[in-house]
This record gives sequence, structure tokens and C-alpha cells, in this order.
Amino acid sequence: MRVLIGSSPEEVAKIASDNVLAGLAHHSAGAGPVLGLATGSSPLGLYRELSRAVQEGRADFSRAQGFALDEYIGIPDTHEQSYRQTLLNEVCDVIGLPADSLHVPQGMAASVEAIEAAARAYDASIAQAGGIDVQILGIGSNGHLGFNEPGSALRSRTRIKRLAANTREDNARFFDGIEHVPTHCVTQGLGTILDAGRLVLVAVGSGKADAIAAAVEGPISASCPASVLQLHQDAVVVVDEAAAKGLKLRDYYDDAAEDLTVLDLTVR
Repeated sequence: MRVLIGSSPEEVAKIASDNVLAGLAHHSAGAGPVLGLATGSSPLGLYRELSRAVQEGRADFSRAQGFALDEYIGIPDTHEQSYRQTLLNEVCDVIGLPADSLHVPQGMAASVEAIEAAARAYDASIAQAGGIDVQILGIGSNGHLGFNEPGSALRSRTRIKRLAANTREDNARFFDGIEHVPTHCVTQGLGTILDAGRLVLVAVGSGKADAIAAAVEGPISASCPASVLQLHQDAVVVVDEAAAKGLKLRDYYDDAAEDLTVLDLTVR
């Protein structure tokens, strides 16, 4: 795992964008890149930086496919707070990803069994696309990835999950009161997330500091779902100073972030 610390949210966005593009260059092998997409405030600057890369001719998402991490259960995908609509507005319209290339878990169906079947089909559709090349991630204040709340199985696949009370409280600002926030969702599982070629997690603000410290330096545990990043062969965690304040190995992360061109290969 690489931990990269930016001096500001803007620098975090630039560092994260560079690592997404490098990951796509390294892991993409098909007709177009396959990008895993997260919602929330933390990745917004990253998406703006990817848009800048498109405008400068350094990236092209016109032939890409995007797979969302999660979706609410019980609101239609046309609802303004559905993650399909959020990603259409905050990603597709920003980086030039075609709307018909955006895949989102199914949160509306006639029965629980139908949603469960669609969740299994969602994992299959990722595999059919050749797998996710780079998965963009945020992190919840309780350490969740996607909507894998504490207690989630570390090898879980896309499935229905109950939202934690504090997650619903955090998201209530987007709805007309907490009573309107869905209680359940469909989310990529932690095992599904770990299948991606590269993981790029972005976090800013002191509210994420405890979760980042637990994910990066704590034990691998279902109590902090984001700790599964420690198991991944190509995980990049990009945070600002506020989100990094709980890291005990800060000096090492700064040293390790130096470009390998400074490596002294002199035989001693």
C-alpha cells in the first residue's frame, strides 16, 4: 500500500488523478478502460482533475465503462439522490463517460429475491467487462467502503446491506430529513472491490482521520472494512493533512513517496 499526503484538497485531487491514470495505463488491457466509481464529496476534486486530463488530451473516457460501488434500495434510478443520477451529473457529464456505459446496481425490483439475483448478475457483468482496472474509493467515518458497514465479511460479494445509523445520519443532508433516507442498499462487496487492478482511495478532512488510521495501520478486521486495502497488491491511499493526522508512520510514508529516480544504486 502507498500512502500519499497532499497539502490541500486540491493537491490530493491532483495526486489521486495521476494515480488513477497511471493505474489505467498499467492495468487496462481491453478495448476501453473499466473504471470503478464512488460517490460522495471526497472524489469530486479527483473527477474534476480527470476532466482536466481529458481537455488536455491526456485521457479519454469515451470508450470506457464505469461501474458504481452502490445504490440505494427503494428509490427509482431517476430520483435526484439515486447514485445513478449522482454519477451521471458528477462523473459522466464531467469526464465524458457515455451514460449508456454507466452500470449501477439495481435497487428497485418486485422482491428481495429479484434484487439479490440482480446483485449476483452485477458481479458477473464486471467479470464480463474484463474486471475493473481502477476502483475509486471514499471512506466513511466508520471505516466503510462502498456501503460495506462494520461487520461486513471481508470476502463479500455484491449484495443487500442494511445502512448503519450514522451512515444514514451523514446522508440525511441530501434528503428532506432522515426519515426519507433509505435503510438498505445494494453494494459491491469487499471481495468484489479487492478484485480490481488498482484501488485509489481519497479522503479529506479531520472527520476521516480515525478511519484512515484504522484502515492503514490498524488490524485487518471486519470492524474497519477499509482495512482490507492492506490485502491488495496495488492500493493507493491519498489524503490531506487533516485526514492524515492519526497516522503514526507519517515520516515513512513521506520518505516512501519520493520518486524512485532519487534511489541511490551505488554498490557499497
